Amino acid sequence: MPLDFSASDEQRKVYTVAALNREARSVIEDNLGVVWVEGELSNLARPASGHMYWTLKDENAQLRCAMFRQHNRQLGFEPRNGQQLLARGRLSIYEARGDYQLIIEHAEPAGEGALRQRFEALLRKLSAEGLFDDIHKRPLPTLPARIGVVTSPSGAAIRDVLNVLGRRSPATRVLIYPTPVQGEGAAEQIAATLALANRRRDCDLLILARGGGSLEDLWAFNEEVVARALFDVDIPVIVGVGHEIDMTIADFVADRRAPTPSGAAEIAVTDQRELRAALATLQRRLGVGIATRINDRTQQFDALAHRLHRTHPGVRLQQLGQRIDELDVRMRSRIVNELATGRAELTAATLALRAAAPRARIDRLRERCRFSHHALAHTISEQLASASHRIATAARALESVSPLATLARGYAIATQRDTGTLVTDAGDVNNGTEVTIRVHRGRFNATVTDVEQGE
Repeated sequence: MPLDFSASDEQRKVYTVAALNREARSVIEDNLGVVWVEGELSNLARPASGHMYWTLKDENAQLRCAMFRQHNRQLGFEPRNGQQLLARGRLSIYEARGDYQLIIEHAEPAGEGALRQRFEALLRKLSAEGLFDDIHKRPLPTLPARIGVVTSPSGAAIRDVLNVLGRRSPATRVLIYPTPVQGEGAAEQIAATLALANRRRDCDLLILARGGGSLEDLWAFNEEVVARALFDVDIPVIVGVGHEIDMTIADFVADRRAPTPSGAAEIAVTDQRELRAALATLQRRLGVGIATRINDRTQQFDALAHRLHRTHPGVRLQQLGQRIDELDVRMRSRIVNELATGRAELTAATLALRAAAPRARIDRLRERCRFSHHALAHTISEQLASASHRIATAARALESVSPLATLARGYAIATQRDTGTLVTDAGDVNNGTEVTIRVHRGRFNATVTDVEQGE
């Protein structure tokens, strides 16, 4: 098909390079959304800004990647060239160079990503079966006589558990069930040990514990066989695996989850000092209760004796005689008070009549008019003075923040001619960008020939 060069300028849509890159960036970002990409990491760069840049590649292609500082701070590993990586992010275009790139928000080693997928799949499966429901959670015994610990006898976890139990409750007996907690076959061994402890019923409470490690190290506690063994145990179980941030399938199935092995031991027993304090409190409450009960009984006996004394006939006659004398005094006093009140009312009426004479009222009204006229004139004078002061202050403040005053001191305002956008950063313009410069008196147009960015 022959090319048609006859189209007018109005029919052609001509892009600048920057506008075309910006349009392509919008299309990619708006339509592709979040994507997951797996590949080999290469060309890793870490500039002083704290951002990270690398390339993901496979046998047939490569992809530029950028991970900004606010996201790479959350990485739980050190990326290195040659590492197989699983990344999640959004596709975009770096407009300045037209580079197609992936803006990464999360990254993890590819092998760990597969384990996490298995973890999430099993989590959904067991949750759907109800293994995590609260209705299956058993209450922990308040004072367990014997605690069973299912863990490796050579690991740090058993030492931490024994130290905490010995400090908080020395009288509690501990039975250790030696079990491998890492490596091939560890999950089956843990499940068999839990079943053995459940059959023997030697303990009131079980602790399943292991120290910290990577996701692969803790994987035995994410196996389905361990989860179902925990669910089948009739003895309450506390799981303390890894560190506080580590979560395993066993944590969800257990009756209680502890952040660490030491935390599991603290949950299992009450501190002996707390028990002594509770016993002392109960002893004090018992003493106070007994004293209060004796005092109440004594008051009841005193009240009955008082009632018996008041119902005696002689006491009743004395009370009636006193009542008659009281009424006589009250009647005489009321007659005297009513006479005094009548005299006072008569005197007040006489004074009111005199005060209501027309001449006296006219004199009072004339005095009030003179006082009100003086007060009104004074108030108007003060209001005018205050308003004048506020207007002068506002005028000075307005003059101090006027943009024209800033321009008069030699400053200027620059805007892009095509968009009218205010230029506040040298990165907002490129060589050849046309700008309008506003100064104190007038404005003029200019073309950018050199761009120098700085702090």
